[in-house]
Amino acid sequence: MDIAVVILNWNGLKMMQEYLPQVISSTAAFGGGDSGDNAFVVVADNGSTDGSLDWLEKEFPQVETVPLDKNYGFTGGYNRALKSVEADYYILLNSDIDTPDGWIEPLFEYMEEHPEVGICQPKILSIADRGTFEYAGAAGGFIDRYGYPFCRGRILSNIEKDHGQYDSEKEVFWATGACMMIRASLYHHLGGLDEAFFAHMEEIDLCWRAKLLGYQVWCIPQSKVYHLGGGTLPNDSPHKLYLNYRNNLLMLYKNLPEKIRAGRITTRKAMDLASAFIYLLTGRWASFRAVCRAHRDYRRMKMAEEQSPFEEESNNIGLYDKSIVLSFFRSGKKLTFDQLDF
Repeated sequence: MDIAVVILNWNGLKMMQEYLPQVISSTAAFGGGDSGDNAFVVVADNGSTDGSLDWLEKEFPQVETVPLDKNYGFTGGYNRALKSVEADYYILLNSDIDTPDGWIEPLFEYMEEHPEVGICQPKILSIADRGTFEYAGAAGGFIDRYGYPFCRGRILSNIEKDHGQYDSEKEVFWATGACMMIRASLYHHLGGLDEAFFAHMEEIDLCWRAKLLGYQVWCIPQSKVYHLGGGTLPNDSPHKLYLNYRNNLLMLYKNLPEKIRAGRITTRKAMDLASAFIYLLTGRWASFRAVCRAHRDYRRMKMAEEQSPFEEESNNIGLYDKSIVLSFFRSGKKLTFDQLDF
């Protein structure tokens, strides 16, 4: 079996200088012997202008590269790159992740032993505090009935310390695009990531579409990696806010059955507008405009999106059938995953 660890780079020279040597080392340590299993690193470049590819060619000429002519975003970059990468499994890996030796084996072994699993992720911890879960993925992703994502180990702004409380393998709703293993055949069957998203929420949409086909998504915490996070857009970026609000509505529109879609989206819109009003009252004009623009563009873009052909909700494991936002604020912003009643 061939496993391609594919890093999508955009002006991330400093990140690659910091983390790529260990990714190459830990990937090369996979397999060996008579197993015939092999893992290799590919760097796809989204039209960088910071000398990333020149540095890579000089320092690691053995690493395969896929140069793209411009920045196609997370979605378009990966879709174009993976068309030319031949492997049985892909691992989509951010450039700001530290990968200890042995991180690939638990993911690969679980996928090989469970053909019903199409996608999985490791446990994601913070580079800044290695005893704390990282925001983007933690120990596996979930959503509530209105599309708000959260994780084992991170609910909205409350991020937990890792005490081994989520060290069990668990079926989840989504795996993080920061470090996601997916069967190559499934990726291509799904048509890859939805390029309308450009970035943000695209991995949740991909996992949801895989679940609708009958595949499962799991977190395998026997594998763990460390993520810096915020390498492309900071958490308080109005553009990031715009993408999250717009793409969340698109994701709901695409994947919810028609009979419940209108009601869920109407409620979600009302919640979005309430948050926009708070931005307005607190003088965060750019954030207010970002939410309004997201809703405007969602109305325009949804006409081009295909709707789910499924009449019933399928494989609801990982769906919290309440509002995680209301539960979070009722707890005084101290809610942890193990307190939830699924």
